[in-house]
Amino acid sequence: MNQSQKLFAAISAAAAAAYVYVIFPRVFHRPDRSFLMGRHYAHRGLFDNGGDAPENSLAAFRLAVENGYGIELDVQLSKDNIPVVFHDASLKRMCGVDGHVWEYTLKELKQLRLLDSDAVIPTFAEALEVIGGRVPIIVEYKLDVVQTKVCELSNELLNRYNGRYCIECFHPRALIWYRKNRPDIVRGQLGQSYWKEKKYRGKPAFLLMSLLAGNIAARPDFIAFRHQDAGNLSRRLCRMSGALSIAWTIKSREEYENVKDSFDLFIFDSCRL
Repeated sequence: MNQSQKLFAAISAAAAAAYVYVIFPRVFHRPDRSFLMGRHYAHRGLFDNGGDAPENSLAAFRLAVENGYGIELDVQLSKDNIPVVFHDASLKRMCGVDGHVWEYTLKELKQLRLLDSDAVIPTFAEALEVIGGRVPIIVEYKLDVVQTKVCELSNELLNRYNGRYCIECFHPRALIWYRKNRPDIVRGQLGQSYWKEKKYRGKPAFLLMSLLAGNIAARPDFIAFRHQDAGNLSRRLCRMSGALSIAWTIKSREEYENVKDSFDLFIFDSCRL
């Protein structure tokens, strides 16, 4: 091996070591994660958007509890800073009106209906009361408005909640808030291989998110990744390094069978696992 080859090998080894350091999950003082195990997680509750239990409704949460499933749900803030359970930034798909959740007060949101049902958008407090600690919860924070107030206000509710839960978010800022303020809580980084989708290509921020580069500040306890992207190298290295690996969102038994050995836990809808 000549000098240039040795230099290249040394640079490559250093780059690989730096990459692994950046994406490494939390290793020390890791909280107990065993309460998450042994269940599948109903995506936005055990919902039926064509019936009386639409997604992220109290009825969908009751059905999940009755069937013994854990629950994954979404939390964001209303205009008057009340944590509510709703997935989309826009109200159009689920409620048929224009505007974003954060542009409506809770009173205004409560006047809307979820799809063609009688269900309304629940507050996070109402959802916690219905679930009542009977099954574990994966709380996804929506940071379409990039600020951590939703973490602060939801944490106040969760401090009074008598049940087990963890948190996750696509944006590392939520995990960083928990790392600083609630290191005792299991935290997870949501992700996918963004480069597979045309709308994300050529955007450095999404490339870094695909590589889980935010882990250097967030140091997650688990990685929740799109199941179609099971082969993502960063996700696989995190799992090998001790992070739990959660698949989202399984929509058939066939999809589950295809990836059941690549993940530890599974979030599902449109089927029963």
